[in-house]
Amino acid sequence: MTTLSVLTLYLAEALGLYLILIGLSALAAPQRWKAIMDDLATSPGLQIALGLSVLAIGIALAIAHSRLTDPLAIIVSAIGWLALLEGALLIAVPGPLLRIGHWSLGFTRIWAIVALILGIALALAGLTGTAGLPGHPTV
Repeated sequence: MTTLSVLTLYLAEALGLYLILIGLSALAAPQRWKAIMDDLATSPGLQIALGLSVLAIGIALAIAHSRLTDPLAIIVSAIGWLALLEGALLIAVPGPLLRIGHWSLGFTRIWAIVALILGIALALAGLTGTAGLPGHPTV
């Protein structure tokens, strides 16, 4: 896959690794995700701390990479903007997000497999992709 930016490739690798780790975690210990959601639901301090962390990552990704130049760049940018939105919601109005999180616990294995597939796809795209103008790769 060719993208215009080397940064897109690096971020695809990093986000792919993150998704792979999340997927493996959910498959290996699904009960841990229930405990995480229970902790998050009962701790406003944890909601703010996690919200600030996710917001910071989302803002950094949105500032560094808001590109709509090719499919991989769009995916990487969308993940950054979704992280920004998730962090903002956790800080401002965590209730709806927590309800979605608790509901999704019934599908932990499914979203874990989806995360693994997307993670592997992103990591491979980042590792095997090239950056530059189509037909004139620079990396």
